[in-house]
Amino acid sequence: MKKKVFLIVSLCMLVLGLAACGEDPKKVDYNGVSYDQLESNSEYIATTLVSLPEDEIDGFIEQNQNDSITFNLVTRWKELKPELGEYVALGEFAVDKSGKTLTTTHIMDFEKRDVTLTFVYNYMDMQISDITLDENFSLGEKMQKAAMNTLMGLGTVFGILILISLIIWSFKIINVMQDRAKAAQAPAEEPKPQPVAEAAPAVEAPQEDGLELIAVISAAVAAATGSQPGGTDGFVVRSIRRRK
Repeated sequence: MKKKVFLIVSLCMLVLGLAACGEDPKKVDYNGVSYDQLESNSEYIATTLVSLPEDEIDGFIEQNQNDSITFNLVTRWKELKPELGEYVALGEFAVDKSGKTLTTTHIMDFEKRDVTLTFVYNYMDMQISDITLDENFSLGEKMQKAAMNTLMGLGTVFGILILISLIIWSFKIINVMQDRAKAAQAPAEEPKPQPVAEAAPAVEAPQEDGLELIAVISAAVAAATGSQPGGTDGFVVRSIRRRK
């Protein structure tokens, strides 16, 4: 039974919501303010901006420095005016309520480019919290702007990646330079003395003494054997050994 009652109540609320959505916004009471009053407020500000002489804009901005809403609105109007051309007429007016905020938009038609005048109200007391002017761009201009933003974003990302790659690559050069600096600062090692081979003792060949000794012995042998003096026909001296 409770589920049935809940479903019936939900259906009733849905029907009431659909009925409210289909209601004419011009007949709705916006917390004590009518549709015509909202539109009149927007028209008044729009005509005031258009009729403001160009040589008085700076003075008007200085006079309203304490009023942030008016100051920002007129400053924005001064920035946009050279790009808009001649004023044509006021266009479509719309009201949109979302939660505690009510917003009205009014199209201002100009020769070169249209702008949208937007009022933001606090729905609880219907006080104006902000008024803005925004340029209306065509679909082609929006696509071009989106493409430019995309290219700038991609260019920024790739630029940062390239910069990071260069920084990482430069670490190798830094390491090489540090190694060279350390090598230049390190003291040169003294060469170790090479071992000198000991010179072999010089052996003097007793060539002359041996020849004299051979001659003496040969003469003695020849005398003993009866050979002619100085002759060695009967014997040959092959070696001489010193006896201990």
